[in-house]
Amino acid sequence: MTTPTANWSIPTAVRFGCGRIAELPDALAIAGIGKPLFVTDPGLAKLPVVADTLAILDKAGIAHGVFAEVKPNPVESNLASGVDMFRKGGHDGVIAFGGGSALDLGKLIAFQARQTRPVWDFEDIGDWWTRADATAIAPIVAVPTTAGTGSEVGRAGVLTNEATHTKKVIFHPKMLPAVVIADPELTVGMPPFITAGTGMDALAHCLEAYCAPGYHPMADGIAAEGVRLVLENLPKAFADGKDIGARASMMSAAAMGATAFQKGLGAIHSLSHPIGALYDTHHGMTNAVFMPYVLAANRNAIADRIERLAAYCGIAGGFDGFATRILALRQELKIPHALGGLIQGLDMNEARKDLIAEMAIVDPTAGGNPVKLTRELARSLLEDAVSGTL
Repeated sequence: MTTPTANWSIPTAVRFGCGRIAELPDALAIAGIGKPLFVTDPGLAKLPVVADTLAILDKAGIAHGVFAEVKPNPVESNLASGVDMFRKGGHDGVIAFGGGSALDLGKLIAFQARQTRPVWDFEDIGDWWTRADATAIAPIVAVPTTAGTGSEVGRAGVLTNEATHTKKVIFHPKMLPAVVIADPELTVGMPPFITAGTGMDALAHCLEAYCAPGYHPMADGIAAEGVRLVLENLPKAFADGKDIGARASMMSAAAMGATAFQKGLGAIHSLSHPIGALYDTHHGMTNAVFMPYVLAANRNAIADRIERLAAYCGIAGGFDGFATRILALRQELKIPHALGGLIQGLDMNEARKDLIAEMAIVDPTAGGNPVKLTRELARSLLEDAVSGTL
């Protein structure tokens, strides 16, 4: 009997718990950051949570800059502006503060600020990451304020190429934050729509990682518990944004999803990425729309695994019971059943459908789908998500 061979990676130091944002100065010292660039999004920058955090830095006498030019789906021009501010301000590290967009862009600024090659040279293809000057990557402290992407424990960032309208994954092991402060109190202000979208993103990460082929029992275990936490706590956090127990569980699930998906993702993300790039939709909500269609298409390859997952989550009925639970969750969270409910005035012609299918099959997440994602399958899944046919 031959034994499996695989490469595994478990993430970084995480300071988890209510009130731990107060430890930000100590986290910066551990990361070796003396003059951070604080990267967040424009909406968050106007809220008290940012003012309160910057006050912590001021009280500790830590000089800092603030960069908030972050689109919901970050683009290359956002990165260029952030890199310019990092260089001109003489910064030596980044505080990535916010949801997935701010976290991703903050990490990318720290990564790209001292590189000499264009960012697209480091796309997550083969060993392209080795092209980077690893010694030039600035350290990062990550502070998530949503519970979805798990980017705080990830080694990559997603960036949209404005010239080609495609989302690209930029990867390097040193893009992993040195310290994470995961304070559930920072997520209390999330509105229900964002709570639902980010929570479904966490679920998509856990579910696709669990279903991805390959040998990674640690990722499987983390993903299964992440699914359970989302199913039990996302409805609570959606119904009552001040339920700190539910918020804490969702923050854990988000980090677990990003830890697990080193095993792989799949067609949910492969289709969501081009939709987000072309229509600027919320990534987690787009994942949520595609989720049941992809589950159904992958059924023959994952039925046994989903039956075990359903049992672990206390869901009767095996695959069918689990699929029904996903549909009920989407309805409870007021998530559209079809893409038209997410994209106002959607009128997708045949050429656009062909383009999305082509973009999906070359997306780096496509290879993790349990069933080979062909152009025909991608097109079929897209048609189903447009028409709402399940």
